Amino acid sequence: MRLLILLLSTLVLFACNKTSPENETPDIESQSVYILDSEWQNQNGQSAKLEQFKGKTTVVAMVFTSCTTACPLLIADMKRIYNGLDSKHKSSTSMVLISIDPETDTPEVLKEFAIKQNMDQDPWHFLTSDQESIRTLANILAVKYKKISPIEFSHSNIISVFDKNGVMVSQVEGTVQHDQVISAVNAL
Repeated sequence: MRLLILLLSTLVLFACNKTSPENETPDIESQSVYILDSEWQNQNGQSAKLEQFKGKTTVVAMVFTSCTTACPLLIADMKRIYNGLDSKHKSSTSMVLISIDPETDTPEVLKEFAIKQNMDQDPWHFLTSDQESIRTLANILAVKYKKISPIEFSHSNIISVFDKNGVMVSQVEGTVQHDQVISAVNAL
């Protein structure tokens, strides 16, 4: 009987010490935005995937080109962020602007906008996709948006920073705290 109690006690102890799946730290790949398999188009009309940014720090904001209120401020913040980076980080950082208005923001419109904003070369990337892909990424980034008229959206002003593996390392409200993003990127 004592042997049976000892055996049961040992099994209970080992069972309690075993790490359960919900207590395990997820691997980096499962936390990466690069696991999204959505198809995107860049401002040059080329097919793109988010994983093309793997290996670089990536700074992301969601905007739409016809916006006349918050988006110009977000774009100015993105420029300030890039200009504030240490020179060693500039070459290893991608600056990505994703449109929430795929009906208007075609690759041609994005290209014209990029040229007008002097953002038509590396490290600047403008992306568009279908509504489902955009909404999925917006949910991951905690960006809320809603079309409130045929040409206007209400949306969050969030800037997100991803490390070279696509894991989010920083996120701030744009138009206010671009210095925090600069610090986050320079720390990587």
